[in-house]
Order: sequence, then structure tokens, then C-alpha cells
Amino acid sequence: MKYVIFIPDGSSDLPIDELSGKTPLQVAKTPNIDKLAQNGFGGFTNNVPEGYTPGSDVANMSIFGYNPAEFYTGRGPLEAGSMGIETTPCDVIFRCNTITEKNDMMENFNADHITSEEASILMDALNEYFNEKYDNFKGKFYSGISYRHLFVYSCDDLDDANLLAALDTVPPHDISGENLTEYSTWNGDLEIEIRNIMYESQKVLKDHEVNQKRIAEGKCPANMVWLWGQGVTPKLTDFKETYGLTGAVITGVDLLKGIGVFAGLDVIEVPGATGFFDTDYEAKGKYGIEALKNHDVLFIHIEAPDEAGHAQLIDEKVKAIERIDEFIVGPIIDSLEGQDFKAAILPDHPTPISIGTHTRDDVPLVIYSTGKDGDECTSFDEEGVKTGSIEKQEGYKLMSRLINDF
Repeated sequence: MKYVIFIPDGSSDLPIDELSGKTPLQVAKTPNIDKLAQNGFGGFTNNVPEGYTPGSDVANMSIFGYNPAEFYTGRGPLEAGSMGIETTPCDVIFRCNTITEKNDMMENFNADHITSEEASILMDALNEYFNEKYDNFKGKFYSGISYRHLFVYSCDDLDDANLLAALDTVPPHDISGENLTEYSTWNGDLEIEIRNIMYESQKVLKDHEVNQKRIAEGKCPANMVWLWGQGVTPKLTDFKETYGLTGAVITGVDLLKGIGVFAGLDVIEVPGATGFFDTDYEAKGKYGIEALKNHDVLFIHIEAPDEAGHAQLIDEKVKAIERIDEFIVGPIIDSLEGQDFKAAILPDHPTPISIGTHTRDDVPLVIYSTGKDGDECTSFDEEGVKTGSIEKQEGYKLMSRLINDF
């Protein structure tokens, strides 16, 4: 038996006037996905437990079969696992965005999707500055992809690490156009030091040649860093030991790679997988087909619908969903013809166009199993699954339900 879980990140939405009151999932042409729905089972699930911020970290940890209440320690640590950064129990790992600040406002949370090459130069400049200015500086910046980076702060002891890990930070994409000081007014020496690092980064970045060139080209400068999503290194149980199956992950996003690393899954690197609109959908499909030849389970994640939701671009979101159907779902399902397999497709969370950020609302879920008659589900969207029979349960139970109940 093969298992494939398709994760079109943030694809669920609210009705949109420009789409005649429909959602992107409803108007997108998805014959392959709808075939799974019409021959499978439909319903809703929720991947973000009450009290948790509806981030892709928490939501996808649920989809991978891990209860966030038991295993989640923060977004930054998951990305550190993907990047192979070695940490100690006293290290607190922050997600670090290169942002555009203007008049103490969040002008652009991704600095116009700065290139990885440009951002790497800026991360090096920050490390050089802080290490030269401060004796025994306790932090280090690590460059990642585009605007997504990490900052590791080494605390003196576990008590300090736990204190800093509990700091109330805010995802930058949730505060676009808002005042930064309002979301970084913290008390306590450690907390103030983190705030000072963020604001002091402006001294390095504002006039850096990389940013001067970007401004000359009409692009937003990456003139500040924003630290958030921090935590200590998690300890996930081994996926194979937990579920008795071998597994692989395909994604262009470091935090999902990190979940895979900590769970003992094989992380498949796909050339051209960018985590943005320009991701190579066709390559992801081809690598997914190959991965299923020697793995029992494949998690295949596509970030583009989520990015379109944040950017509030209706057409891009619809196109992303259609490309997922054409180049990923269709070819992978065709490759499994003649075999016993189960497939699930679901967003991790909604990213409504009208809001521009994540919500913790329920998301549509479709499950298909060869040899089983489906229910009354008509399509994979917010309306089509309403006639399905899947009982809504906590999202982290999906993996065990997929194995045992369908």
C-alpha cells in the first residue's frame, strides 16, 4: 500500500466577490483532484489546536501525524533542523525575516522576495558587525532562502532558554502596514536584548550596497530583520517507529523539511522548488513519482497558494491550484494506477485573500482509497466536501486515520 498526502498550502479561502461569491478552490479547474473527491470521501478537519497561532509549522506538524500540544516548540527550530544547524538545549532558535521597515512600520515582510544570494551577503554583514562590536556576542545569523533566515541565541542556562522561548513574538506577515514598536515592547533583560538586535540591524542594513542597488532598481530594501517563531530543539518520535512505514517529504519550505528531518523522513531535494509562484510544479510531480517507488508514504507540499493569499492575488492563487492539479496530483495518481494506494489532499490552514494571512478555520479534506466506494463528496473545495462523510477530528489524527480507517 502506498500513501500520498498532497498539501496545497493555504489554498482554502472565503467567498470572493470578484469570483462571483466563490472561492479559488471552487473556480479553479482541477479535474484530477475532483476525480479523487468524487470517488473518495470528503469532510473537514482542523490542523491548528485551540490556543495556537495558525502557522504552517503547527498545522503541518499535525498533518505529519504529530500532536503540536506534545511536540511543538517553535517554527525556528524546525527550520534549523532542515538547515543542519547544530544546537544545544540552551539555544533558542528564531525565524529571522529580512523585512522592509519604513517609519517604524512593517512596509514589506519579505523585502520584495529578496534573492537568497543578496540575503546571504546581508546575513554575513550582520554577523561581522555584531561580533566586532560586542565581546562574546551570544547570537549568530544563518542565511536561508530568500527572506527566510534564522538567528540562534545561546542562553546561559535552561531557565533563560525557556524564558526566551516563551517570548510573545508576532509573525511579520500578520502585521503588514502596522507599527513595529507596538509588537516588540517587551520587558526583561533578555527580551530587550532581542528587540535591540532587531533595531540595531538597521545600522548595518540601511546603507549596505546590496540595498542601495535594490533601491536603484526600484525594489524594496531589506533594511531590518524581524525575529519571531522562536523555540528550543524539538524531539519528534521516529515516523517509521510510530507508523511502521517509510516516508519522504517534498517541499520548497525549510520548516517542512525540518519536520521531516526530526521525524526521520527522507527529505527529497527538487531542483526549482522555490516555495513561491515560480516553483517547478512539473519537477515536483516527477520527483514525487520517483519517491513513491521506494517509500511507503509521500508528503508533497506546495507553498504557492499560501504566498498568493498573503499577496492578496486572486489570479495567482487560482493558477497555483490549477498547476498543482495538472503537474503534481494528476501525474502522481496516474503513476499509481494498478497499485493499492490511499491519497489525502488538504490545506494546512486557510489563507483568505480578503485577510492576507492565516486563519485557524476548518479546512476541506478529501481521502481516496482504491477498492472502496466513496461517499457523496462532489469536489475538493469548501462546499463540495460538505456532503461527505468524514467526521471532523483533530488534524494530527489524519495519518493514523488514513492508515486504519479508509
